[in-house]
Amino acid sequence: MKSLMKRHDWQAIIVLILLWALFFWRILTPNTYDQASFVESDYSGQFVTFGAYQYARFSNGEIPLWNPYNNGGLPFIADTQAAVFYPPRLLTIALSSAWTYASLQVEVALHVLLYTLLMYALIRRMTLGKQYSVLAAFIGAITAGYGGFMTGYPPLQVALLEAAIWLPLVILGILEATRQAVIRWQWIALAGWALGLSWMAGHPQTSWFATYAAVGFLAYRVDFQWRKWLIWTSMLGAVTFGVTAVQLIPGFEYLQLTMRNNFTFDAKGGGFEFNDLTSLIFPRLPFFWSPLYFGAIGFALAVIGLLSKERDRIFWGVVAIVALGLSFGDKSPLFHAAYNILPGMRFFRGQERAVFLFANSTAILTAFGVIALLDSPATFRRWFSGFAAACALIASSIYVLWSSNPDVYNYIINQAVFIAVILGIAAIAIYNLPRWKWALAALIVFELFTVNMDNLNYEPIPASERTFMQPSPLVEYLQAQTGVFRVDGGLETTRIGIPPGGNTGSLYHIADIRGISPLFLDGPHAIIQRALPSEVAWEMFAVRYVFSYLETLPVTSQIVATEGDLKLHELSDPRPYAMMLYDYVVAPGDEFAREYLANPNFNERQTLILAEEPPISIRAGAEGESTWNAAITDYQPEQITIQVSTDENGLLSIAHVDYPGWHITLDGVTVHPIRAYGAVIALPIPAGEHEVILTYAPRSFQIGAGLSLVTWSGLIILGSLTLFRGIGLWRSS
Repeated sequence: MKSLMKRHDWQAIIVLILLWALFFWRILTPNTYDQASFVESDYSGQFVTFGAYQYARFSNGEIPLWNPYNNGGLPFIADTQAAVFYPPRLLTIALSSAWTYASLQVEVALHVLLYTLLMYALIRRMTLGKQYSVLAAFIGAITAGYGGFMTGYPPLQVALLEAAIWLPLVILGILEATRQAVIRWQWIALAGWALGLSWMAGHPQTSWFATYAAVGFLAYRVDFQWRKWLIWTSMLGAVTFGVTAVQLIPGFEYLQLTMRNNFTFDAKGGGFEFNDLTSLIFPRLPFFWSPLYFGAIGFALAVIGLLSKERDRIFWGVVAIVALGLSFGDKSPLFHAAYNILPGMRFFRGQERAVFLFANSTAILTAFGVIALLDSPATFRRWFSGFAAACALIASSIYVLWSSNPDVYNYIINQAVFIAVILGIAAIAIYNLPRWKWALAALIVFELFTVNMDNLNYEPIPASERTFMQPSPLVEYLQAQTGVFRVDGGLETTRIGIPPGGNTGSLYHIADIRGISPLFLDGPHAIIQRALPSEVAWEMFAVRYVFSYLETLPVTSQIVATEGDLKLHELSDPRPYAMMLYDYVVAPGDEFAREYLANPNFNERQTLILAEEPPISIRAGAEGESTWNAAITDYQPEQITIQVSTDENGLLSIAHVDYPGWHITLDGVTVHPIRAYGAVIALPIPAGEHEVILTYAPRSFQIGAGLSLVTWSGLIILGSLTLFRGIGLWRSS
């Protein structure tokens, strides 16, 4: 029997792999005539660009702690969506001879395959000993991997998808740990490792949902024995934290200083509309994306799963209902309660992402429904037939409406008729169970693939022909320029950043003050995109070039290159990256500093706005009488060297964002920067010739790296010992 089950498992796994290859064949095929690629979106603007920077730095044997090419500079290690040390990303980088548009496509597709295999393994263990366990696990894996959630926007939101796929392994670890009366701590360690990988993938909101599901499932599995739950939850949390500390600690430091820390309840309360519930059965209604859809057959099976006798059905039913309630955001009282009760809820917006838990729960319930249906087909035939008849009646009603007004109902009738036909065929299959059990599985595959296989994520353009990766003539012009400067890539209605838009500064290695990362330091963001005219941002951040469709700018400039209607302006008098100033005012707070900057009569190049008094005396009236020079002799992402000379005490104004972790020395002696203009830094400089060195070596990274090194080393040793022990037991048996 065991050998038979193993054979059936291998057969199911092979079919899962073949179906995966079918679903993604257009991005996997070497035939360029048939190839498709992901649309240019956040996939390209956020993830391909950051991945390109990550690839370039690691390929040179460097750790990308800082990124000077977007947002006026940002702590790359701390930007969650950069996923700097996420192991699968490191593997992608190691196996790639070059960074291309297709690099992440393959990584995304492989994550979906891994997700289906992990879900299969989880459900197989959940239904251990059941006659139809293999079929149930297969259908559950298909439902999870190719339902509306996983095939919707997550492939374009790479971090979300890659954070989501680890939940089945987390739950599997907890399931195996609690299968016996004595908790098996090795499995808790596995669950913690998997949860840590989720956090490393770069979408904290998804990982936060996964964490709550994990601790809830652990409480349920130990029968709410709170002392036992607390002990093992602590171990789970410790392993998770240790695995991801190298990114998590810098990330938490960064989050406190970003503009997202100031979001209100209203900004965080967005979610689904209630009419999205129609897509539970009828896909792409009312909109094209249907993250709630997991198949009409799957919906019926999930209801049967809730009515089954499976032990875990209640837990996953509750998770599904709670997740669905949260996904409506502030339209649901459940979100209002969770916002005030659950730690972490206040950090995130876009509450529709709770559908991640709904999708996993319904896949598991669907598998439970398969077993219940096959164990007692007569019990559920009438119910399923009634459900199919109801959907057919709805389709008939829509047909009547369509016949009188085809323009309005043409799209709706297609979906309704398709679902009615699918359910009708499924009802026939159910009346022939268990003989037609694999026919039912094939029908589920057909339904999900028909709806989700060819969607708006793809365009019939080979990845190799995407112009996104190729610098335009305007970009090539900038790449040929010398010196340290920034550009304003533009803030247009349809584009942010250097054309074609996004974090393309990281792709082309051109320092842009714009970017689309969801995290942006609050002070720079207020100046660049929120509170002040663009010309003030250009002055604060040493912008020399501006992309614009305008013929003239608010300051004197000349057009040095054009591409269609787009123009590249060079400012006639750009501010230097580093310069000496001898006059200042003190404004204790960023808002006060921005009030000064908003005054059109204020001269930023003459007077510094400091957050505190400088520690050296500066002669009144020295401005305009002093001679100075500030030359940048070395500019690297994590280290900048400036040679400064001044005949009087003064202040070195540097167009570099003020952020913890930058260590500054003046002639080898540590000095502390003063926050200037509410966003950048200034240094007190005594008269004479000096060397200033800025080095980014954040303590948060050092602490996190140490914790992660210890944790990963321990897990590798534990895993090796467990593997060797398992091999020894297998040989002896």
